Amino acid sequence: MPGIVTIVAVLIFLIILLVSFTVYLLVFRRSDRDRRAGSLGTRDREAVVREANRRLSQNPKDSDALSILADLYYNEEAWDKSLKTYALLMNLCATNPELDEFLITLRYGLSAIKLDNLEEAYKGLVLARTRRSDVFELNYNLGYLEYRRRAYEKAVPLLTAARELQPDHLDTLKYLGHALYRTRKYKEAIAAVRKVIDQRPDDKETLFIMGQCFYELGQTEQSVRLFSHLRPDPVFGPQACLHAGTLRMNARQYEQAQMDFEIGLRHKEINPEVSLELRYRLAVAYERTQNMNRALPLLVAIHEVNPDYKDVATQIRRVRELVGNQNLQTYLISPISDFVALCRKVVSSYFPQSKVKISDILVTKNDYADILTDVETVQWQDIILFRFFRTTGAVGELLLRDFHLRLKDVKAGRGLCLSAGTFTEDAKKFVEARLIDLIEKDDLLKVLNRST
Repeated sequence: MPGIVTIVAVLIFLIILLVSFTVYLLVFRRSDRDRRAGSLGTRDREAVVREANRRLSQNPKDSDALSILADLYYNEEAWDKSLKTYALLMNLCATNPELDEFLITLRYGLSAIKLDNLEEAYKGLVLARTRRSDVFELNYNLGYLEYRRRAYEKAVPLLTAARELQPDHLDTLKYLGHALYRTRKYKEAIAAVRKVIDQRPDDKETLFIMGQCFYELGQTEQSVRLFSHLRPDPVFGPQACLHAGTLRMNARQYEQAQMDFEIGLRHKEINPEVSLELRYRLAVAYERTQNMNRALPLLVAIHEVNPDYKDVATQIRRVRELVGNQNLQTYLISPISDFVALCRKVVSSYFPQSKVKISDILVTKNDYADILTDVETVQWQDIILFRFFRTTGAVGELLLRDFHLRLKDVKAGRGLCLSAGTFTEDAKKFVEARLIDLIEKDDLLKVLNRST
């Protein structure tokens, strides 16, 4: 009988031990999926933390206890605690092959990102990718970090891999598009960000990037439309106004360009460099519409802030000269019709006491005008070709060679080249043995004054 009691007592003890062990496994060795689901109740959580800390007090390198706490903190988004705990586990990976090094380094990196500790985040995610490269969270976040580090060439393949795993993830598409733009892959960038803009129409940064892509691809209409939409935005508005106005300037839509630049300058917070460029281009736009009295104060204001900004000092002298000389203003910046009318007056009065018949007028863009004439005086008669260069710069030999060929084509006996600038030494040498006269700015001004 005593033997039976002893056996029963032993069995009861074993049963109690087995139940205790089972409870331990259920509480302290939950599956990763259960822990991520946050299935622990308040009492269970306190029991887990208490037991894990007890074990760590006995053995600070207890990997099971550290894993329990790290996963718990990660699921609770206690990022500072999870970062520190996963850091301890990373140090144990080399000596404990049972630890999931990929999961530990991944979560270490993701915790660091949440704390904006980009250096540690990068270290953890790079280590994780040496283990696996087929996980969306890893590819996206590491691609995002490379983007933040301005390593755009590295960001593109990582974000592309993330897109393949989750094609509709908008942040992946956004940063992939931005990285593609910065690596000059403009068509691919537009394709990446279209869905982002469709679903996030208020993402002004992405709208701005798309506008720049259209600009780089020469699709001016789409680019101007996007930049015009962004003009009121306090962040991207000044830069968008600068781009929109520049595109309209290139299309010779000067009044619209002026409006773009003026809107940009109304913003309260503007990058100093953007502000200077807006003022400079607005001054140029005013010049193109012969509004010199508005251009000059802008140029003077720029000069006061930065005397060495571009050619602003030269522009101030030029504008002041144009304000005081209507003929020079007409010659350089008036509409083509007014410029040609002035040139006709010069031709008609260039040779005193002569009969002049204009037989042809050819205008090449806004660069110069050719006027072919038959001139008859008491002493001589000849075909003379005038070329009026519409520039204040230096005219070189190549343009003179072109003029010489034109003389031969029209069978002119003599040629005159007039410029509001100068002619290079090579140009002057080229005409030495040819019947071509060069008239530079000072002499041109005399001719203009005599003709009007």
